Amino acid sequence: MPVALFALTVGAFAICTSEFVIVGMLLNISHDLSISVASAGMLVTAYALGVVIGAPLLTPLMVRFKRKNALVMLMLLYVAGNFACAIATSYQYLLLARVIAALAHASFFGLGAVVATQLVPKEKQASAIAAMFLGATLANVFGTPLGTLIGDYFGWRITFVGCSALGVLGALAIAFLVPDIKSDRPKHLATEFRVLLQPQALKAMLITVIGFGGIFTALTYIGPLLTQVTGFPESAVSWLLLLFGVGMVLGNPLGGRLTDFSLRLGILVTLLILLAVLIALGMFAGFKAVTVLLVFLFGAAMFSAITPLQVQAMHATQDAPVLGSSFNIAAFNLGNAGGVWLGSFVLDQGVRVAQLPLIAAAVTMVGLLIAYFTRAGVVTKNTSEAH
Repeated sequence: MPVALFALTVGAFAICTSEFVIVGMLLNISHDLSISVASAGMLVTAYALGVVIGAPLLTPLMVRFKRKNALVMLMLLYVAGNFACAIATSYQYLLLARVIAALAHASFFGLGAVVATQLVPKEKQASAIAAMFLGATLANVFGTPLGTLIGDYFGWRITFVGCSALGVLGALAIAFLVPDIKSDRPKHLATEFRVLLQPQALKAMLITVIGFGGIFTALTYIGPLLTQVTGFPESAVSWLLLLFGVGMVLGNPLGGRLTDFSLRLGILVTLLILLAVLIALGMFAGFKAVTVLLVFLFGAAMFSAITPLQVQAMHATQDAPVLGSSFNIAAFNLGNAGGVWLGSFVLDQGVRVAQLPLIAAAVTMVGLLIAYFTRAGVVTKNTSEAH
């Protein structure tokens, strides 16, 4: 893999650290800003909605710039948003700052995935995309737990300052290491958007939204679950999130290998594993040893599902690769936002934190059923044919 590719990995690492680190700091932020944990959880929703807004708002604009310059601009927008989080003086200001930080997310990953394929020979394009998304995995192994630890000891604002610094590093790496990539002249915007409205594209993204949506109903409130239900001290949450991240690292190749064998099998098996883990977490969260194992398996199941869902969307939108890739990233986050909203809503209705994994499992079950009865895009072909 060329060194330029790892500049994209740095950017992905920075963006995903900021996205997920908020989960481990919900209790600190709720105490500092005198808001409920449910209200603090809406900061996750705000980020997810920012990703959804950023896909149609920025991606059509970014494809008209040189791809290297567009990636640098997206990283600088990310830096500005995270610095705004660090100096936020109110809950409302922090919500707005999270949206600003999130605007660059879908466009960066969508455009970055296309650039990654242009940096390597055709037979290595899938590996190049995986290498870029390695940054997202490493963010959960190192970035999120370290950011949570920093937030515990120095305050959550310092964590966001650190995220801004990571963004500057990513922008510099892209500016100095990524070559000028020749890009195709963009098609008429209406033509590209029509690709996204084709039935196979809509089906693929619906499966992404529903199949992945339940995850954040449970994940957003994993801190309260581990402390209030399982009985771990707050200081243990960051280390358990590290274990969650290790699970993601191991789940990534599982999803990739299943998808290489059969895309349809990859989608069904990974969603089925995720469903089983969520049900088990809801039933056995009161047992510490079992919960430790389930946190690890939760991470593995979550990340194993990302590859087949993303590849399915890329199959279904081959005539508009940047928009299709970006919009499926937005679809992930639309599902995340819905999952967080659902968790917040049921908590306000009196549902206990211990029951959230079971509610998440119900959402995942719906996504699994849609995937089973619906063939979105070219789901039966070997993924190597898509590259």
